[in-house]
Amino acid sequence: MSSNLTNVHPKAKIGKGTEISPFVTIYEDVEIGDNCWIGPNVTIMNGARIGHGVKIFPGAVISGDPQDLKYNGEVTYAIIGDGTTVRECVTVNKGTTASGKTVVGKNCLLMAYAHVAHDCIIGNNCVIANNAALAGHIIVEDYAVLGGVTAVHQFVKIGQHAFISGGSLVRKDVPPFVKAAKEPLSYVGVNSIGLKRRGFDDDRINRIEDIYRIIFVKNHNVSRALSLVESEMEPSPDRNTILDFIRSSERGIMKGYTNGKYENND
Repeated sequence: MSSNLTNVHPKAKIGKGTEISPFVTIYEDVEIGDNCWIGPNVTIMNGARIGHGVKIFPGAVISGDPQDLKYNGEVTYAIIGDGTTVRECVTVNKGTTASGKTVVGKNCLLMAYAHVAHDCIIGNNCVIANNAALAGHIIVEDYAVLGGVTAVHQFVKIGQHAFISGGSLVRKDVPPFVKAAKEPLSYVGVNSIGLKRRGFDDDRINRIEDIYRIIFVKNHNVSRALSLVESEMEPSPDRNTILDFIRSSERGIMKGYTNGKYENND
């Protein structure tokens, strides 16, 4: 449904049951799924691919050109998964030729004024809180939560189920299942509350804590810590997820934090 106060290009593809509010602008190369709600004053530009059941609140701009001086108008995309909510004045830029797309997964919540730059890949069930800013080429894995006014450096990777405290500056990769805070950004424990909410039992959480105690609390360097985890901790999918994440990190992981002292995990 749309009103005569909107500006919807006749070639845009709009799904069944989707409501388009007044003063919305939708460009030609746009696809929107079924049962979405597009609030007033939303702008959806060429390259947007929006799933089913998505809510986009007033003032958001989806699939704007990348803020990248190398971008020359190539055809790229911004993809938003089913069930995601995009709150007021959020900006999600389309990709560059580096990957061709920016992706926000299913059932995510992007709170007001958040910014998702070009070529970011955000997984499913993520929360990006108010005024958080993601630079280009960032990967955020499933169920990660970024607190308000968090700023994330380009090419950083944030692991699944991680929780990053509001106001953080994220310059290094954040491994899965952890809480991150302080300045410089550091390990402050396992995200046990979040994990319990998602069905992790106490034994599973305790094993994750034991792994990170070796990595971040015992003051080993990273290579030594990973060797100890591999030799001392019983194999499990969670253990392998942690080891694979850290070993594949290109920027290096954040610091450890224990007893009020920053530890050098280089």
